[in-house]
Amino acid sequence: MPIDFKALANPAVRNLLAYDPGHDIPALRKDFAGSGGLLELGSNENCYGPSPNLKPGLQEELDYLFRYPDPAGKVLKLAIAEKHGVPVECIALGNGSHELLMQLAQVFAGPEDEVLVSRYCFAVYPIAAKASGAHLVVAEANPLAHEMPLGHDLDAMLKGITAKTKMICFANPNNPTGTWFSFERLAWFLGAVPKNVLVVVDEAYLEYATVPEIRSALALLGDHPNLIVTRTFSKAYGLAGVRAGFAVAHRDVINLMEPIRESFNLNAIALQAARIALSDEAHLAKVGADNALERDWMTERLKALNVDVLPSQTNFVLACFGARTDAIESALFVRGVMVRPMKGYGLGDYLRITIASRAENRRFIDMLGQVMA
Repeated sequence: MPIDFKALANPAVRNLLAYDPGHDIPALRKDFAGSGGLLELGSNENCYGPSPNLKPGLQEELDYLFRYPDPAGKVLKLAIAEKHGVPVECIALGNGSHELLMQLAQVFAGPEDEVLVSRYCFAVYPIAAKASGAHLVVAEANPLAHEMPLGHDLDAMLKGITAKTKMICFANPNNPTGTWFSFERLAWFLGAVPKNVLVVVDEAYLEYATVPEIRSALALLGDHPNLIVTRTFSKAYGLAGVRAGFAVAHRDVINLMEPIRESFNLNAIALQAARIALSDEAHLAKVGADNALERDWMTERLKALNVDVLPSQTNFVLACFGARTDAIESALFVRGVMVRPMKGYGLGDYLRITIASRAENRRFIDMLGQVMA
């Protein structure tokens, strides 16, 4: 008799769907190697790459790969603490912010609890909540007629809080919509949330924001001990391949996360790469400026093709193609152009397009124009 492994599994994970990273990119790179190369605009990666200081700075670590890395990541934590003005004991390191989001749900949410998110939120929040056995509550997003269409509606999220709400998760700016809300609105929201409800603000794309009303929630930590801020080195710092992130929270939150942290969860390369990237402020500033320029260029060209584009403060735009979305995505795919379909997010009429270099962006717009014609 075959074993029913599903019946043996934890009830919370039996019907859980794994995070979908998209197409098999390594295989596709080989397939399109001889035809101009694969145009990768689906994963929100930083086309400008990491700090040029990275390669020489990693050589010493390469010579000692037979040694375990620092289990506490002290040097990186000190660098983060100095840059952001937070205590070292209030920092947790993660294998990307994904790992930290999963840990937070594991520690603070259970079968009797609710985790509140917004419609069109990052896919990991529902996964983390459901994996912990918690009940997921979804607040409706802004309508399309709103000045920030499909963005998080903080008023609706506030109304979604109940006596069972244990944790609220959202990103600012948001993935996959690219939308945002101001620092003042965030401060208002935190002041209205009960103090026994944790608020996780995911700032994975904050370094790409250029409008002055967007500021880091880190400045609000002193007034709101229930606030947790997560950041990543995968986006603007250009380190998606090494996986490093961090969370900043009240020291008691960090202490509760420590026992479930995987030992040596950041490898030696990740620790050193993140520290070097953090110190190169000039490169980070150039990445942000170049991305903003290309984001505006891409938005203008898409609108010239009569494509509706949501406002964005990230390194991607969310574009609406309506009933033609599937056909356009398929036509781009066979031509070696990868964009991200949004059907899994409930946005079947949209494609998410990563901002790249001018040459890559121009190639995409030219190809899209041919496909749409």
